[in-house]
Amino acid sequence: MGIVHEILTERGKQQALQLDFAREVVDAASAYLSDEDASIGFLYSGWCQAALPHRRLDDSEGWQVESDRYCLIVEPGMRRGPEGTPIHVGVPYGSRARLILIYLQSEALRTGSREVSLGGSLRDWIARMGIPQGGKNLAAVRDQTDRISRCRLTFEIRQGSRIGLANQSIMDAAIFLEPTGEEAQGSLFSQKARLSEAFYEGLKKHPVPIAEAAISAISNNSQAIDIYCWLAYRLHSLNKSTPVSWAALKIQFGAGVNAMNNFKLRFIPNLKLAMAVYPEAKIELADDGKGLILHPSRPPVSPKQAAVGS
Repeated sequence: MGIVHEILTERGKQQALQLDFAREVVDAASAYLSDEDASIGFLYSGWCQAALPHRRLDDSEGWQVESDRYCLIVEPGMRRGPEGTPIHVGVPYGSRARLILIYLQSEALRTGSREVSLGGSLRDWIARMGIPQGGKNLAAVRDQTDRISRCRLTFEIRQGSRIGLANQSIMDAAIFLEPTGEEAQGSLFSQKARLSEAFYEGLKKHPVPIAEAAISAISNNSQAIDIYCWLAYRLHSLNKSTPVSWAALKIQFGAGVNAMNNFKLRFIPNLKLAMAVYPEAKIELADDGKGLILHPSRPPVSPKQAAVGS
């Protein structure tokens, strides 16, 4: 357990706030430790290494992000437009898209079915993650669901000199509810979805268990979610301390950020935020200033819990 978690456990939140910790780190760690819901979510391992954009792109623009072994390309889907001309809906982005993807994958593994119910079930889950209902949040969920339903993925996987390629959609079918009244100008909202067979099979073979309490505590921060999921995938599989350079981290987490200093200014606070909801994580800055040192750590969800959760 990290220092902030020990202080929260032994002395309480007010004492932790008086010490040299960022307020958001203390808040996230406190929310995580006080959450008695032991629910478990799941994420396909590919998403733990290559994630979606944090901000909205132009609706016709694609997205590419890389890690040392993976490259993810996301193509925006299209929907019916006026006068017989289809229009791009844009690639999914931000924290809401990540929460929806976690929900879809968690429900599919929990029920053992590619068919996932959305609508009220998704709204209830989003509320559990601390996202208020109505207004801009409902519009954002509608929009991101529409984008996820229509986008196309390409995963490139490198093994030595060989590159494997997989093209797939997240969903291969969805039933939409057309908005009415004040929502008439908004996106359609999917009531039911069926994950594509390729996506579902990949998820079943390579699921990464994550703690819903952790995601809830950082639910408004898309990069912190990405870092937490990466650590959940990476740390427990290490058999020795492993350095990761800033250059490699920027390739994976800093797409769209030009200057390294700007990347570090955002990444380091979000790394601390992710560690605030992953007490078992053992990570330190390298003494030479060239990156991080990852140490073998217990997973955020024990194998026994994960087996029960799925």
